[in-house]
Amino acid sequence: MQDLHIAEISYESGAVHFRYSRVLSEDGTRWIRQGLFVEYSESGVVLAEGSYLNGKEEGSWCSFHENGQKASEGLYTDGKEEGTWHFWNSTGQPEESVIYRGGEEVGKK
Repeated sequence: MQDLHIAEISYESGAVHFRYSRVLSEDGTRWIRQGLFVEYSESGVVLAEGSYLNGKEEGSWCSFHENGQKASEGLYTDGKEEGTWHFWNSTGQPEESVIYRGGEEVGKK
């Protein structure tokens, strides 16, 4: 099993923009995202969170507005949107949901 390393990418101000875990590729030439991923606003608000599996988005992902209200929620499979994704405006009111199959939009609710 490979060791997970935590990576942080910062804004110019020094505040953390992205924090995620990663592993070194088998040939040692590149880093591959693996596990938890979090994106922050410059003020420290969580803007997105989810997980990676072998460098691709996998499982449940959520994004948030700057005010902390949930903006979207859905699933990824092998790096592609899958199933029904729900969306909300910045005041928390639901917006139209979108249905995906293999990363392609196939309908709305």
